[in-house]
Amino acid sequence: MGSSNRLAGKVALITGGSSGIGESTARLFVQQGAKVVIADIQDDLGLSVCNSIHTKDSISYVHCDVTKDTDVQKAVDFTITKHGKLDIFFSNAGISGNLDQSILALDHEDFHKVFDVNVYGAFLCAKHAAKVMIPAKRGSILFTASASAVSHGDVAHPYAASKHALVGLTKNLCVELGPYGIRVNCISPYGVATPMMRNAMANIAKEEAEELISEAGNLKGAKLEAEDVAEAAVFLGSDESKYVSGLNLLIDGGYTTTNPSFRGAMRKKFG
Repeated sequence: MGSSNRLAGKVALITGGSSGIGESTARLFVQQGAKVVIADIQDDLGLSVCNSIHTKDSISYVHCDVTKDTDVQKAVDFTITKHGKLDIFFSNAGISGNLDQSILALDHEDFHKVFDVNVYGAFLCAKHAAKVMIPAKRGSILFTASASAVSHGDVAHPYAASKHALVGLTKNLCVELGPYGIRVNCISPYGVATPMMRNAMANIAKEEAEELISEAGNLKGAKLEAEDVAEAAVFLGSDESKYVSGLNLLIDGGYTTTNPSFRGAMRKKFG
């Protein structure tokens, strides 16, 4: 971990902040000096995270279903009322949906639900962030996309399409909001053994999930953890990245840079 207080004086709102990447980011943001508001539908978990952080005045929780315009508006209003401003909006809430990869088995209801949370929810976050950031002439908007927005075939179609949409939204918004001093970026991690990911892997133990994910990855000798994604969010939310906008920051250990199929086939053939 780098130096402390990289986010001193900043106010951040994080959706999906009760668990996984959102929780790790909330904890790190507080450590780095930010005032944080967690917005989630997992009320008990969110309140538990807040209670576990000793500097109680630095973190708070608000119920928020990102698919509801009024909920996102209330989360932003809560943040402004409590802290007087909003510097960082991390639109991180997301779902994986049904993992059946066949286009023939595609269910309209599942497709709609994935896009409702992952894409429409992100639109609402950006909309309400922009409302308060445009007059302030500053701000950082972040999205959690995925390595599946760059490398394909390993996830269900609705999920892959939703993450592509977030990268496109990032780039389009960065152009619109740049003249107002607002930066827009997204983070695309390779597999992280979060509760959502483990649920998709038949609820296997965290250690087993990490081992499987690492084995399938490209970079050896290190495992990708939620804290690594949080570190990227700190960088993109801080003034260290003051001229970085429109970036899709891949945290994948080179996974999307290579295709291991030929190497795997050769190993299978010749050992």
